[in-house]
Amino acid sequence: MKNYEELKSIAKSLRINIIKMLEKSQSGHPGGSLSACEILTALYFKEMDIDPKNPHWEDRDRFVLSKGHGAPVLYAVLAERGYFPREELNSLRKINSMLQGHPDMKGTPGVDMTTGSLGQGLSAASGMALAGKIDKKDYRVYALVGDGEVQEGIIWEAAMSAAHYKLDNLTVFMDHNGLQIDGKNEDVMNIEPIDEKFKAFGWHVIKIDGHNFEEIFAALEEAKNTKGKPTMIIASTVKGKGVSFMENQAGWHGKAPSSEQAQQALEELGGVKND
Repeated sequence: MKNYEELKSIAKSLRINIIKMLEKSQSGHPGGSLSACEILTALYFKEMDIDPKNPHWEDRDRFVLSKGHGAPVLYAVLAERGYFPREELNSLRKINSMLQGHPDMKGTPGVDMTTGSLGQGLSAASGMALAGKIDKKDYRVYALVGDGEVQEGIIWEAAMSAAHYKLDNLTVFMDHNGLQIDGKNEDVMNIEPIDEKFKAFGWHVIKIDGHNFEEIFAALEEAKNTKGKPTMIIASTVKGKGVSFMENQAGWHGKAPSSEQAQQALEELGGVKND
């Protein structure tokens, strides 16, 4: 079992690799990838029952990255966990690479659902959880949605369905960094009070600091102990977390850093720049 210091070190490594792969590809989404590092570290290195040597193990826990543009953080954690060599991260968004701009379940070991069209991932995760109930399986399903993503109507259809079928084997994190590609959520399409909205749809709701491992694991434990309804963990995060000039800047939603910017970012994160 990893302790908190080890988990913090892994989250730091994810951030370093996100910067490296985006600088090399000159394409991708840094802001919402950097904000989710602690959440994915917690899931893949302590919480989920998975086997990197057997990615299609029938009884594994599942993870769906509904905000598919955050693929760099998923690829970084899959590489760190041993699903494929870290060297593959250098191929991000290259033609014929296993690591495309959005997750591909047919092309990338460890990816449980192809995502990218916003909102659809929560429906897929709900379907997986329902299948688990029908088949009397013990696996749990986890998903990550963006706060801008919950402006999508399909999110609320899935929310209604998950509550209706009492999917207490479904735990969803909302990466609530307050920003989306066009600016602040409240300016584009206000989602608040987002906790009360999910409660009204029949969900158990927990609010946490999404960069605090103690709060993340306490929320996960509470979710497992909640019966008869799915759980939404609203994780307050910082877009671009760990890189000073990217933090809380909507402009870094979908823009790759230049060589000079990557150098500065890696110096702040304690990493070493690619040649």
